[in-house]
Order: sequence, then structure tokens, then C-alpha cells
Amino acid sequence: MKAILDIGKTHVKLQLVDEDNQAHDSYQRKNAPLTGNYPHADIDGIWRWLVSTLQLSPYTSSIQGFSITTHGATAALINASRSDNGLVMPVLDYEYQGIDECSSDYQLYRPDFAHTYSPELPAGLNLGKQLFWLQQRDPANFDSATHILLYPQYWAWRLSGQLAAEVTSLGCHTDMWNPDSHSYSSLVTQCGWTEKMPPLRNAWDCLGTITAAVSELTGLPADCKVRVGLHDSNASFIRYLSKANEAFTVISTGTWTILMQNQGNTDNLNASRDMLANVNIHGDPVCCARFMGGREYERICNHLGGDIRMAVEAEDIQTAIKNQWIVTPDFSEGNGPYGGATPVIVAPIPVPAPTALATLYCALMIDQRLSDLKASGPIYIEGAFLKNPLLCALVAQLRPQQKVMLSSDNTGTVMGAAQLLSMDEPSEVPLTTCIASTFNGLEAYREQWYALIE
Repeated sequence: MKAILDIGKTHVKLQLVDEDNQAHDSYQRKNAPLTGNYPHADIDGIWRWLVSTLQLSPYTSSIQGFSITTHGATAALINASRSDNGLVMPVLDYEYQGIDECSSDYQLYRPDFAHTYSPELPAGLNLGKQLFWLQQRDPANFDSATHILLYPQYWAWRLSGQLAAEVTSLGCHTDMWNPDSHSYSSLVTQCGWTEKMPPLRNAWDCLGTITAAVSELTGLPADCKVRVGLHDSNASFIRYLSKANEAFTVISTGTWTILMQNQGNTDNLNASRDMLANVNIHGDPVCCARFMGGREYERICNHLGGDIRMAVEAEDIQTAIKNQWIVTPDFSEGNGPYGGATPVIVAPIPVPAPTALATLYCALMIDQRLSDLKASGPIYIEGAFLKNPLLCALVAQLRPQQKVMLSSDNTGTVMGAAQLLSMDEPSEVPLTTCIASTFNGLEAYREQWYALIE
């Protein structure tokens, strides 16, 4: 049995996977930041939940491997000699806008986009800006940290006691990594962080076994091996690396919708439109475009007098198209290609079917992001939006020249992280072809959507 800890912005999941890489039992809890001097991750709450879950699971004693995947833009400042959670400062929540007070000073240190492929993003989405703000705000505690750990590697350290850094989290719009040279950017050296960065390891490397204390606390076998771990969107992407010689785009959906283009051209990236290059597990640049799909879907539903749990019906989508009930960006507080734009709502409020408008919005945004990437080849959709088949069908109708394929499981992030435990035995992604919808008037609806944005 394998265990994957998947820490997303909205939920934390512990997924068990059998030896055939088939999903087994799954455990989940909500994830929300805590208040304090600044909003911060609920580190102790997640740890208590993880320990309790492992103590109660009947399968814990058979877990032979542990892998971690987490959201990006997050790091832990630790003193590795401590026996508690190790933190010398709380783990800053990347959505905290208070750090914008350091923006002008940070610009003096921030490398150019051409070196990092990391665009200037709002709040703390550039991890380097977070660390800069913490260092300026509380230099004594910052200096007391022996190490800066990216979020997956923090949890790997909690389990194994071993320290590592890894490129998928370092190359995730941090301003701290130069993908072309496979090395830290000038920001790390100028701010004096180099000595705090642990050794670079591959995501699939075994850090060792869990500590004796963790084994005794949780019931995990003493020989349970811990992998270095990786950034969550890259976990979705890892399952398609066997197709590395083809042009394709993987769309990882959750709180964020991140489009990752294989064989993309970094010259097409536009920093002002939330385009960037992440890096894959081998350190190679991957052209990406993003928007906060899951978050915006929920906010649109709420704003229009509905609820995210309401069903999406084809007739409601057709009615919205016919009446040209439209919602335009931005519902994400500054992210995506139209970050900071004032939304336009052309619809009665409360609208009869808010989920229909949210579905149309997200399908149009995915289409727009694919166009920005100049994407060609198959489109593979992973994650939460698989639960909305009409949204996927709309994408297929909007992209008639490209085949849209759907992952047959909605745990692409988890299964990608599980792949780290058996890299010598890559598994095929179970896929089904998405049949395009046939809504009347969709082209005109898209044209009007763009007209309202402009």
C-alpha cells in the first residue's frame, strides 16, 4: 500500500493506493488559513489530522511508501534542530495582500521575467516576495531559520527528518529559479538565502524511512519510505511525460485551473496575462497559463444568488446562450489574463441557473487560455472540472480542431504523486474521449463575451 498526502488550497486529502496503482481508501478535511499576525497555514491542525487518520486507518501498518504533493507559493522557515513542528515563523498564506507593502522595495531585487519565466503576481503568489517580506518584517526570526523548505519538502521532513529542495516547487512562479540554467536566480543570492536552501533532490528520490517517533505515533511501518515530493499541478503533468515527443496540453483543475503545454514556445509567454513557465520533474520549462477556475466558479455562483452544489443542466446553458446572459472577469482578485478587471454581469439577479453561467465562464476562460498558449494537439483535462461534464463538452465544442480527452479518474494529482513511488513502472493514464456539445449560438456568445471584456 502507498500513501499520498495531497495538500490543496481548499482541501487536504490522504489517499491510499494499492500496488497496482488503483485508488483505495481516501480521507479528507477542509483546509483554511488561521488568523494571527498574518494569515497562515494550519500546520498543527493538518499534522494532528494526519496522525489521527493514520492511527484510525486499518491499512496503516501495510503502507510501504509515502509521497507528498501540495499547492505552490508556500514555504516553511524552520530550525531543523527543533523537535516540534520546526517553524520559526508561521507559514504565510499566499493570498495575504498585506505583503504588497513591500512591493516597491522588492522590485529592486526581483529578477526579470526573461530569467525566471515568473510573472509579477498579486499578494504572495511570488514566493520570493513572501520571503522578502518576512525577512524585512522580522529579521531576527528569519535569520534563526536554518533552512527554507518548499511546502512538499516540509511535510517530507516532518515524516523522515531529512531535508531537500526540489525543482517543481522552486520553478512555480517563485522568482527564485532560473529554468534555463537549472539554478537559483539572482534573488536568492542577493537576499542571502543560498545557505538556507537544502540540497536539491529529484521528486522521486527516496529521502529515507520515516522516523522512529513518527512510526510510534502513527503506526506506520518503520521501513516506510518517504519520497521528496512535488508541486501539485506537476503531479498531474507527470503522468503524461511518456508522450514527451508530442504537442499536447494538460489542464489541471481545482481551486486553480492551470494549463500546461508540452513542447510550448517560451517566446509566446506574456507575463502581463498570467502566463509563465513552470518546470517539470526533470527541470525542463513547461509553458503555462492560469486562472483561478474553481474559486471563480464558486464566487460567480454565489454572486448570482446560487450555490456551487446546484446541478448544471444543458437546457439552462442553452437558455443562457440564447438570452446572452454573460459574466466577464475578474472574480479572482487579480489573477488570470484579465486580472483586476471589473466584472460585467448581463443577467437577471438572481439568475435562474447560476451554475450554467459559471460553467460557460470557465469554459470560455479555458478556451482563451489555450489560445494565449497557441496550443495544438490533444487536450487532457484532469481534476475537479471532470465532475462537470457539460463544462468539458463546451471546451470540446469551442476547440473543434483539437481532441479533448478526459482522465477517467478525478485524482490526477494524487495518482501522479503515487507515480513517484514506482518511477520504473510508469502507468498509463485512463482516458475517455470527450464528445463536444452542440449548443446553438455558442460562437456568437463567445464573441459577445470578448466584446464586453474589451
